[in-house]
Amino acid sequence: MTSPQARIAVIIPALNEEQSIGRVLEAIPGELEAEAVVVDNGSTDRTAEIAEAYGARVVKEPRRGYGAACLAGLAALSEPEVVAFLDADFSDDPALLPELVRPILDDRADLVIGSRMRGEREPGALPPHSRFGNWLAGRILTLLYGQPTSDLGPFRAIRWSALKRLRMSDPGFGWTMEMQAKAARAGLRTVEIPVPYRRRIGKSKITGCVAASCKAGAVILWTAVRLLRWRP
Repeated sequence: MTSPQARIAVIIPALNEEQSIGRVLEAIPGELEAEAVVVDNGSTDRTAEIAEAYGARVVKEPRRGYGAACLAGLAALSEPEVVAFLDADFSDDPALLPELVRPILDDRADLVIGSRMRGEREPGALPPHSRFGNWLAGRILTLLYGQPTSDLGPFRAIRWSALKRLRMSDPGFGWTMEMQAKAARAGLRTVEIPVPYRRRIGKSKITGCVAASCKAGAVILWTAVRLLRWRP
């Protein structure tokens, strides 16, 4: 059973997400008793103001980059039991957070990945180039690290003690690959659960742009190769 005393933190990197951040925070189940930390990654709109109005703790990280935002959020935490990561564009379903963290709280996993590839996707939510990139990244993790993977989805949760062992450092889009590759190297128990995926609210920074997706994909693949020398 999920322990109501378990300390859970939810890190939400955000860049100009004033249209969606309120809906994301509102949809986090109250029974989870989680601390929501919104990392404002240099927004020029009302993202931070709205997040605070919905009761989230806002951390400022002007250095752009997905990994930089995640690292800033982690630095603001005080030894939770579990850390979950959630996008600010409402493409992931915050209502599924209890299902995401349950394998960790039940001591059946150390890292849980919400797989968009195994779940139902709203038409247009994940374009063909993104699906191909996820398939390729999954094949690389399987071949190089022995970690069968269908997705590098941002909707994920990890045990705090396990996360500290990984010594995360990537400031950009190599963050998700870094976590999964290092988790395989460290022998963490990693599981996937199918999650639905919606079309995001607002303008896409990566998925909706082929050039940006290709650039992020190149970073992810280079990260996989670079980390072959890493040891826990």
